[in-house]
Amino acid sequence: MFGMKQSGINAYANVGLETGVVDASPLKLTVMLYEGAITACIHAQQAIGQGDIIKKGECLTKAVSIIDNGLRSSLDKRAGGQIASNLDELYQYMTRTLMQASLRLDVKKVNEIQQLLMELKSAWEALEKAGASKAAPASAPFNTLVAQKAQSIPAVNTNRLAVAGV
Repeated sequence: MFGMKQSGINAYANVGLETGVVDASPLKLTVMLYEGAITACIHAQQAIGQGDIIKKGECLTKAVSIIDNGLRSSLDKRAGGQIASNLDELYQYMTRTLMQASLRLDVKKVNEIQQLLMELKSAWEALEKAGASKAAPASAPFNTLVAQKAQSIPAVNTNRLAVAGV
């Protein structure tokens, strides 16, 4: 009986998630992708700490998939210009770092990516709250954040990543 109750709860949660996705704005969908990647990183760190290699692999695969197939693939480099290019480079860095962390069981690297994701998520949430889906001035803090993060990435050409005017 408990299993039936639990599956009912899961079904209710899935309906809520699906409804949230259908009703969400593009900014909200982006925030939801960040939340999924962050959660996957947290679970991967826990799995590494517990020595659960299978779960670690599943969680990091999920995080990489969200970053590559969700966040990165949704970038419109023509419309997004330099910011989209910067984010593309940042997402590539995140993917590489998570793959290296998986091979080396490196909790610190997974945490580094989790922190980057959390900062970017906060920037997207600020844009969403400002109702700035089309307002350029509200994106200035976001541009600065992306530029700062891009410049802090080792082994990346920061001149290419710098946001113009920041």
